[in-house]
Amino acid sequence: MTLAPEQQELEWAVEDCRHVSLRLERALLAAGQRVRRVPPKLMAGARSSARQFGKSDPIDATAIARAALREPDLPLAEHDPESRELKLLVDHREHLVTERTAMICRLRWHLHELDPELERSIPSRGLDKPTRLTALAAQLPGAHPGLVGKLAAELVGDILARTTRIRALEREIAHRVAGLAPQLLELPGCGPLSAAKLIAETARPGRFRSEACFAMHAGTAPIPASSGRTDRHRLARGGNRQLNAALHRIALTQTRLPGSLGRAYYEKRRARGDNHNEAMRALKRRLARVVFNLLLQSQPTPATAAA
Repeated sequence: MTLAPEQQELEWAVEDCRHVSLRLERALLAAGQRVRRVPPKLMAGARSSARQFGKSDPIDATAIARAALREPDLPLAEHDPESRELKLLVDHREHLVTERTAMICRLRWHLHELDPELERSIPSRGLDKPTRLTALAAQLPGAHPGLVGKLAAELVGDILARTTRIRALEREIAHRVAGLAPQLLELPGCGPLSAAKLIAETARPGRFRSEACFAMHAGTAPIPASSGRTDRHRLARGGNRQLNAALHRIALTQTRLPGSLGRAYYEKRRARGDNHNEAMRALKRRLARVVFNLLLQSQPTPATAAA
């Protein structure tokens, strides 16, 4: 990207080695780039017709580029401006949450040193509440004037600032999701943050040939692990784990909602003999199909995009 001329639109061709190239693809998409996956079998013809023999990184890169130029209909992964901005907001919020969690841990150690009873009186998830933080900030300087109390008071102020910014980001994300994909918000168990994660990590649902391809990309397509008379499937550890985690949250929430279709399907799978993990994997695979169709509905048509 640094060597390319400015104002030039780049398109990257990446060999489709899912366990190796997935992070590169996600990094390029996060930078606003367009990425095409090149199946390894397409590179065989490019290598056989090359003038240079052998194998090296430059030779492989040339073969990938030639295969991509020869096959212009390869799936294209790209963010539109709205989904990329949503991804930036979601990633920024997650970074702030991580920073706040580290600050809360340090604050608890300081509070334990100052007053163990005070630290024990605060619930495990009570230090991200603005009212409690404000009361703690007013209490610390007078009751504990030493250096540890001063550091604890500074941490309280930093945590309060992070919490305020995180909540503002959550409101902005919810507003954007309501405009981009209101259908996702109607899905039971799918809140604004999960919907935003689904939109941000999919990077144009139309690039997938079918919902089965989307499920494989999300790591929710169970892998057959049958033997003899035992018919079972095991967990797929590949795919986009961020998408997988979002689908898992939706599935877990649906199993706790009385009367929901997700809970009915989960109970049906348990009645058939599946254990909890197997029933959850089946439910996530079913949800991948539903989410994919909802994402396709929210994707703008060419006429809408031109307007």
